[in-house]
Amino acid sequence: MKMYHLLLLIFSVSLLATSCSKDEFDPTKQLEKDLAQINQYLTDKGLSAKSTASGLHYIIETEGTGGHPDLSSTVDVEYKGYLLDGSVFDARRTTFPLSNVIEGWQEGIPLFQKGGKGKLLIPSGLGYGNRAAGTIPANSVLVFDIELFDF
Repeated sequence: MKMYHLLLLIFSVSLLATSCSKDEFDPTKQLEKDLAQINQYLTDKGLSAKSTASGLHYIIETEGTGGHPDLSSTVDVEYKGYLLDGSVFDARRTTFPLSNVIEGWQEGIPLFQKGGKGKLLIPSGLGYGNRAAGTIPANSVLVFDIELFDF
């Protein structure tokens, strides 16, 4: 019986050691990497953006009028979503509840007013994180060209 407990203890310790490997996902390090990529993209494209505490970067190209949506709003937007390398993964005009989308949109769309146009650069943690989504690889910074028609 003691041998069984010893084997169980050894197995548990080795399992714990494996789960704590240095390859484990670290959201803080990923955010640092994402911000470096966003800043390089902005530099390469000659763009100037504002940022929020979460790391979301945004550019308001057309101010718009008529107030800002909030998390309880249903928004009518046209957008093109792409990766930093320019690969487009989605483009359309659609209407949806703001509460049902990625965090980067929940935070970024309310920065626009009705009729506003601009760009969102979303760190992976505010997008799909360390999971792939369709043609979007894990840990991808997302870029969206946005036009907010209504809410």
